[in-house]
Amino acid sequence: MMRIITGRARGIQLVTLEGDMTRPTSERAKMAIFSSLQFELEGRRVLDLFAGSGQMGLEAVSRGAEHAVLVDQSKDAVKVIQKNAEKTRLSEDCTVICSDFAEFLRQRRGKEPFDIVFIDPPYAMKACKAAVEALLENRLLKPHGIVVLESAEPDPLGVGTPLAERFEVVKSARYGVAHVSILTPKA
Repeated sequence: MMRIITGRARGIQLVTLEGDMTRPTSERAKMAIFSSLQFELEGRRVLDLFAGSGQMGLEAVSRGAEHAVLVDQSKDAVKVIQKNAEKTRLSEDCTVICSDFAEFLRQRRGKEPFDIVFIDPPYAMKACKAAVEALLENRLLKPHGIVVLESAEPDPLGVGTPLAERFEVVKSARYGVAHVSILTPKA
């Protein structure tokens, strides 16, 4: 059972995709992530890549983010995200896009960057590194932005790699099989 934890849409149950194509972030992990971000959300622009049910982007908007762009390549997932945006009455503050993450980021190049980016690809894809590289390459993260990674790997960017060296780890924790890292670009 997934729900919006707090804010304007508090307590509203979310629809999830049938089957095991998407793996929603656990409520425990979501609560920890949002308690870390609670003072960073107000008026921010959020990107939820690999959005699945849209729960992370919708939670951010419920808590005061100005706008969320929710991206998933699955048409079925996009239908679920749209249903959840309507159900939570947050659809006016969201843009839902059906696209491959790399193509979406390429097409957005040079447009307004995001303050907070959630990256939670299917674990088998191991796409965290590629998504972060594309995010930076297309200049879509603000200089003081925040990236929230969820992965089956404890170190999806690879400690000591040039990519990992560009970020400071604000928080890193494990919730069951999920490893969550909250990163911010180094000055």
